[in-house]
Amino acid sequence: MYSIGIDLGGTNVAFGLVSEDGKLVRKESVATDRNATAEGLTEIMAKKTLEFIDEWKVPRKEIRSIGIGCPGACDNESGILILTVNLPFRYTNIREIFARFTDIPVYLGNDANCAALGEALFGGGKGAQTCLAITLGTGVGGGIIIDGKIYTGFNGVAGELGHMVVRKGGIKCGCGRRGCFEAYASATAVIRETKIAAKKHPESLINELCGGDMDKINAKTAFDAMRAGDKTGTALVKRYRKDLAEGIINYINIFQPEVILIGGGISKEGEGLLKPLRKYVYKFSYGAKMLPRTRIEKAVLGNDAGIIGAAMLS
Repeated sequence: MYSIGIDLGGTNVAFGLVSEDGKLVRKESVATDRNATAEGLTEIMAKKTLEFIDEWKVPRKEIRSIGIGCPGACDNESGILILTVNLPFRYTNIREIFARFTDIPVYLGNDANCAALGEALFGGGKGAQTCLAITLGTGVGGGIIIDGKIYTGFNGVAGELGHMVVRKGGIKCGCGRRGCFEAYASATAVIRETKIAAKKHPESLINELCGGDMDKINAKTAFDAMRAGDKTGTALVKRYRKDLAEGIINYINIFQPEVILIGGGISKEGEGLLKPLRKYVYKFSYGAKMLPRTRIEKAVLGNDAGIIGAAMLS
């Protein structure tokens, strides 16, 4: 038996055929029609799903379910996508619209939660009962997995791991509050701080690496400068690791998960990021000197995590 996982994004919609043991057998994607209505986009997803099933030559009776990872708040009980920021969904009954085209059961989940579920079941968290997954990208996404299931809270939107205040009165976050973890630990935050440092320290290697063009600075620039021995880059990375570690310590003190997985572009720094991060976290997290420690590892499924997790929503 197989399940279909769909990752609904603002740019593309990715479709995957996933086996019961979490293997992504086939994968396709189409551009998201930004001009379509919510109902129109849902109909496109439903039709494309059936087209891909036929192209993949999988009997429909072997498709157990369809899971959709949605960028916003959704209610899996009713099948309603409540709200998305960059797409036109507002209380759209996804399940009802899909039912016009197929009787395959449809399940919904937040896209970050789906990615966390995929990693927990078949990625870096495989075998763990409790797992937190953090994605360091434009913002800080994440998901909480307890006993192999997504923890969503009573209203379906738990797991906003980026919106915990770590510095009262700090930098303004996109959510409207000040000092959120996202404002210090995201790739966007790294880029912001790197640009500020480059202007403040014109002698820094950062300026050479970007050719004097601030728009060419990315989340990797400070790490590259650090590896080349640049003092400004080194100071930036040390401060970033500390900010990231403080948030992770809070998560550990609250949830005491078996494993925390870190994904997103910054996670490509690998052990160069994780080794000093672990050292700081284990020094200050509650009980770490006496109790079994939370493993802190890199997420391994990359962009496929959301598809695989969505397929497992049933």
